[in-house]
Amino acid sequence: MRTRAVLVLAIALALALPALSSTQGGTTVRHRRAHFRHEVAHRTRHAAYAERSRYAHSRRTRYAEHAELHHSRERRGVEPVSYRRRRTVRRKPAETLAAPALAASIFAPIHFVPPLRGSRASLLRQNERDDAEGLRRIQDTAQLDELEEDGKLVPIPVSLALRVNPDLPMDRRYCRPWTARFLADLARSHYARFHRPLQVNSAVRTVAFQRALLHINGNAAPAEGDLASPHLTGAAIDIGKRDMSFSEISWLRAWLLPLQAAGKIDVEEEFYQACFHIDVYRAYVPGPLNEREASASSTLLATQVR
Repeated sequence: MRTRAVLVLAIALALALPALSSTQGGTTVRHRRAHFRHEVAHRTRHAAYAERSRYAHSRRTRYAEHAELHHSRERRGVEPVSYRRRRTVRRKPAETLAAPALAASIFAPIHFVPPLRGSRASLLRQNERDDAEGLRRIQDTAQLDELEEDGKLVPIPVSLALRVNPDLPMDRRYCRPWTARFLADLARSHYARFHRPLQVNSAVRTVAFQRALLHINGNAAPAEGDLASPHLTGAAIDIGKRDMSFSEISWLRAWLLPLQAAGKIDVEEEFYQACFHIDVYRAYVPGPLNEREASASSTLLATQVR
């Protein structure tokens, strides 16, 4: 009887020990995981506290340096400067874009220049100036060929710094001589700054072509009247800006603005066609006697922008 009781007790202990050991092992794993999470949270809080301490130390250091500078200026008899946070001073566009303020090296930093948007008044002024200079609208291809043969229209000065849109027909890759001079000066200054060529998308047009263009481009100017397209005289050109960077567009606006203020050109920045429409007047090209003086007041005025 006693032997049977001992045997039953031994069997019960044998069955209870594995369950007890598994429970203790599971408890150990849970404890380890909880300890790991606690350690990670502790280190994260410590790192955040250390970062805040370093920032506070740097602020105290800056204030201490300013206080030392303040007292040293007082000792030297110089008016002390109050400590203030630095604030960005925003200038008004009208003050930034004054023509005298734009005279600087072509390698100077570029500031934002607002778009040179066109207007009805600008288009009226372009037609009035072209009429005053004796420029007549080219009616057809025969008149266009005649002007090209007489030298009153010259080829666009294509170079490493200036290219023409391949889609532009060969007989319309012409412009007035002073417009060609303007293109050469602009392309040379732009290439010196950005090492990329400019592209002419449009130049001289005929009245017949302008009428056909109105059917496919609702943004085009009329072929007759006081608001006719200045391209019909051969003095206007379009410079594409689709592939230009923001810096190039800002630089080009700043380059053109002084010349427009001086009455040598008129600019209309177009966004539907993504181009700069520029009507160049005879006043851009200096006379043979005052060429050096006029060049300094015309070309250099535009090329030396800030």
